[in-house]
Amino acid sequence: MCLTFALWGLAGLFLLPLSSSSAVPYNNYRKVTAFPPPHTTGLQIHDPSVIKVNNTYYAYGVGPHINISRATSLDGPWTNIGSLLGNKLSVIEKGDRFMPWAPDVIEFNGTFYCYYSVSTAGCRDSAIGVATSHSPEPGAWIDHGVIVQSGTGKGSDVRPFNSSNTIDASVILVGNSAYLTFGSFWTGIWQVRLNKDLISADWKDPASLDAVQLAYEPRPIDPGGTDPNPLCRDETGAHPVEGSFISYRKPWYYLWFSHGKCCEIDPNKLPDDGEEYSIRVGRSTSPRGPFIDRAGIDLVKGGGTVVYGSNGHVYAPGGQGILRDGDVDILYYHYLNRSVGYAFNDARMGYNFLEYDADGWPVAV
Repeated sequence: MCLTFALWGLAGLFLLPLSSSSAVPYNNYRKVTAFPPPHTTGLQIHDPSVIKVNNTYYAYGVGPHINISRATSLDGPWTNIGSLLGNKLSVIEKGDRFMPWAPDVIEFNGTFYCYYSVSTAGCRDSAIGVATSHSPEPGAWIDHGVIVQSGTGKGSDVRPFNSSNTIDASVILVGNSAYLTFGSFWTGIWQVRLNKDLISADWKDPASLDAVQLAYEPRPIDPGGTDPNPLCRDETGAHPVEGSFISYRKPWYYLWFSHGKCCEIDPNKLPDDGEEYSIRVGRSTSPRGPFIDRAGIDLVKGGGTVVYGSNGHVYAPGGQGILRDGDVDILYYHYLNRSVGYAFNDARMGYNFLEYDADGWPVAV
């Protein structure tokens, strides 16, 4: 979630999102512009989660009590139809309970699940909660509160919550198992097993929790802050990976994540080219990893093939997800429009269709 270290300048690394024979060395990221323009939607949103129910699209995003928008086409027009939690604060008693972050919405057996985060920018005193409903629309959501948390509270002293940041949740269902993937900065992206109710995790039993680290930026990209609160700084430096999402296209599971600086960007002091947000991916034959990028680098060791980055008027795309629409995979994300502005609320949703090259790597088109 880009709010986490909004004031830090973060470095990014680019690979050409073409065939494997055209991949450039991992550290040679500058001046890569081989990305297509986005399909624009006009939807003002940050960290979108998009689902399709019958012939209607729903987008959930950062906003008071979690914003919900609706459209009959991804291109719009989109209409804000209310908030997921109504006018109620999150029942989680920490962080920004008024404006939960980075929702992820899935449907299973007729029930909709919204996994959301509460935190304070720059701190890892965070929690992931869940709300459920029998409708994707506002009005009937029940907030079940904390699934897992870091920093303070029950279970925050259990690995990996004692070193991670529990925000940017996404959930994937595989057979009879469900996995919660999360993380931002600090020790990167992690995954734990959810209980069969999909609204809890057995953090009291680490063996049942079965935590695995999936991605990490080992290089200290930037200073880790000087806040006197140890939960609001990282003495090892800033490690800008976040916003994870796992998609599947046989035979591969793809772990998508955002890398770099995304929020509160000073238009008079932009990061160097390549240091802003970009969308990256690795893949595995298992939803549990290890995830490897096109260059053969494990994502835990700093790997990540860039599939989409800044181009034309598009700046710092990230907060992404994958929507399977029929047999088509669609990469959606928020981005800043250089001609509009660089403020947090200037973010808009864009999308690109995905194709897969001969080696099975996704390419935005």
